[in-house]
Amino acid sequence: MNWVVDAHVHIFPPEIVRDRQAFCDRDPWFHHLYRNERARLATAEDLLTSMEEAGVHVSIAAGFPWADPGLCAYHNDYLADAAARSGGRIAWLATVVPHDRHAPGEALRSFRLGACGIGELNADAQGFSWDEPEALAGLVEVCLVEHRAIMAHVSEPLGHDYAGKGTAWPQRFIRFVERFPELTVVAAHWGGGLPFYELMPEVARVTANVVYDSAASTYLYRFRVFRLVADLVGADRVLFASDFPVLKQKRFLERVRVEGGLHEAELTNILAHNAARVYGLSLGGKRA
Repeated sequence: MNWVVDAHVHIFPPEIVRDRQAFCDRDPWFHHLYRNERARLATAEDLLTSMEEAGVHVSIAAGFPWADPGLCAYHNDYLADAAARSGGRIAWLATVVPHDRHAPGEALRSFRLGACGIGELNADAQGFSWDEPEALAGLVEVCLVEHRAIMAHVSEPLGHDYAGKGTAWPQRFIRFVERFPELTVVAAHWGGGLPFYELMPEVARVTANVVYDSAASTYLYRFRVFRLVADLVGADRVLFASDFPVLKQKRFLERVRVEGGLHEAELTNILAHNAARVYGLSLGGKRA
């Protein structure tokens, strides 16, 4: 079987989907992204329907980067339950407020519930800064001990503005990577362009454990980005990721296969095996 793993999607509890305004009132970043009713919110059931249509076998679901630890725990419980009911189709990442003193405990609780990593962490949404990494040391220590990756929202310092872009630029994010080089980090949205800076030897030296996902690609780059980043850092450090429901899984997957300029072996890794390795997933009964 040619497995497909979508390494970055978002799902929400039905309560949030039904009453988004109440949660807009509780979280400024959620209000920023979802005050417009046209901004789609998806449940686990919506995701599974999309996966069937697209031919995606496993999706790695994140919640939302809440600034309130209580909302993070609430969303984590939903993701754990959704994954348990999915028959192995949904894996999940736990959200924590990374600089909060309770973050290590919530991360460990979530790992015991089955979370395969932490994310998507968002500095602008949650009130921390990637260039002040010591504030996240407690969370990182738990992830290192438990062999779990952290997925981070990273954005471009140039180009057009869009809802949720934020200021988590590569020059800030690299300080976190430098401080914790042994940690496996997934830099979402192509790391805000960070792989292009890996042409600089001093950057390449500290990013060996950074992996880049393709979430929301069509809003950011031409599809040549797959070929270019694979050439720059290696196809083993790229994850197929749609950012569903931002992008439709079926259409995005089709375009990656046709327009990505990737060889079959590279596609096999990018579409499934890299994510299985990074997040410790089992595909077809075999653990990566």
